[in-house]
Amino acid sequence: MTASDEPSSRLRALPSVTAILNTTIAAELVQRFGRMASTEAVRETIDQAREAMKAGAAAAPDAEGLARQASVRLDERERSGLRPLFNLTGTVLHTNLGRAVLAESAIEAATSAMRDAVALEFDLSTGKRGERDDHVRTLLCELTGAQDATIVNNNAAAVLLCLNTLAQDRETIVSRGELIEIGGAFRMPDIMARAGTKMVEVGTTNRTHAKDYRAALGAQTAVILKVHTSNYRILGFTAEVGADELASIATEARVPLLNDLGSGTLIDLSRFGMQKEPTVGDAVAQGAGLITFSGDKLLGGPQAGFIVGNSELIAQVNRNPMKRALRVDKIRLAAIEATLKLYRDPDRLVNHLPTLRALARSRNEIGIQANRLRPLVAKSLGPSFTVETCECESQIGSGALPLDTLASAGLMIRAENGGGALDRLATALRGLRRPVIGRIADGGLTLDLRCLADEQEFVTVVSELNADALAG
Repeated sequence: MTASDEPSSRLRALPSVTAILNTTIAAELVQRFGRMASTEAVRETIDQAREAMKAGAAAAPDAEGLARQASVRLDERERSGLRPLFNLTGTVLHTNLGRAVLAESAIEAATSAMRDAVALEFDLSTGKRGERDDHVRTLLCELTGAQDATIVNNNAAAVLLCLNTLAQDRETIVSRGELIEIGGAFRMPDIMARAGTKMVEVGTTNRTHAKDYRAALGAQTAVILKVHTSNYRILGFTAEVGADELASIATEARVPLLNDLGSGTLIDLSRFGMQKEPTVGDAVAQGAGLITFSGDKLLGGPQAGFIVGNSELIAQVNRNPMKRALRVDKIRLAAIEATLKLYRDPDRLVNHLPTLRALARSRNEIGIQANRLRPLVAKSLGPSFTVETCECESQIGSGALPLDTLASAGLMIRAENGGGALDRLATALRGLRRPVIGRIADGGLTLDLRCLADEQEFVTVVSELNADALAG
C-alpha cells in the first residue's frame, strides 16, 4: 500500500449506516425518534467522523461509539429552546426571558384547559353560544370598579384596537412627551398610524399643559390619548396634565379619554416597599373612558391586554372585526382568570404570586441566601475563579417604574487570570441543561439572586460545570 492509499483505507474502516442502526443504542433511538430521524442523525455523525479523520484523527470510531454520538445529536435537537432557565440578571420582569412567572393556580388552570374540552364560548345555563370574555369580565370589573371590560392578546393590541375603533380616519390628541418607543422598536406613532388615526401632537417634550389640549380640539377630534411613559422619565423642568384633568377636558369636548397605563397594577405597590404607582382602579375613578394595561408585567399573569371602562365604549370595541384577530385562547384565558382571582385576597397575594414575591424580597433575605450559596458555587467553578457575595440593585423591568431599583444581593464572580475566562464561563452557564443567565459588568459576572426560588436545583445544575475546561 502506498502512502496515498492510507487515508482511503482508514476511511473505509468507518462503520456503515446499516451497521450502526443494528446496534442496541440505535434501536432505542429508532423507538424514541423514529427511523427517518435516526438514520439522518447517523449519516450526519458518520460525515462528521469522516471529516475528523481527514483532519488527522487517529482511528475510525466503532459502531457503538457512532451510535452514542448520534444519540447526543438527537437529544440536542429534541431539547426545547424554551426550556426553563435561572434568571439571575437582576431584572425581574425580563422581556427576553418571558416576563412574569405564573402562579401555581394559573398553571393548574391552564393545564386543565389544555387537557379537556371547556365551555369557552358556551353558556352552560342556557345551552347556547356564550362569550369568551365573560370568564374574566366580572372579575375585571370587580377589581377595577369599571363598568365593563374586554381582553386581547397584549397591551399594544389593546391600544391599537381602541384607537381603530374610536378614531379611525379622525384625530387623536397626544402629548409629545408621551410618544414613546419601547422594546422591539415599538413606537406609539406607528401604532397610531396603523390604527388609522391622525396623530395631533401637543406641548413640548418636557412640558405639556391643559391649554395645549384645549387648543388642539376640533371637529375631527375623536380621542384624547394619555400614555404611561413606561421605560423612561423626564426630570427637571417638566409639566404634564394628570388623567383626572384630562378626563374633564375630554368630557367637556364630548370625546373619550383613552388612558394607556402600560404595565398597570391592580394594587398599591407601596405596601411592598416599591414606589406608589396609580392603580387601574385609580384610573377608572379619574374618569377615563377606556383604560388599557398588561397582564404579564406587574399583574404577574400570562401575556394579555386588558381594556376596561365605559360600557358603551367597550361594546364598540367588541364590535370591531379586528377583535377576533386579537383574542386570547382558552389556555391563556384560564390562566388569566386564575391570576385575577388571587387579587381578591391582596393580603396573601405575595404568598401566591411569584412575580410579587420576587419583587418584595428584602436585601437581607437575599444576602443570607448568597452566603449559603457562595462556597458551593466556588467549589463548582474551581480555583480559576473567585466568588464573593455582593450587594447589587435589581430592576423591575418591562418598562414598569423605570427609575426604581430594588436593593438586592448576589454573587460576584471574577476570573483569576482573565484571558476571556468570564466569557467562557457565561457561555458555559448558558449551555447547562437548565441555563443560568447573569450579567457581566465591572470586570465580573454578577448573579443577582432576587429571582432564585429553587436553590437546590441551582446548586445541582452549577455542579455539572467542567471546571477544567473553564480554566482554559
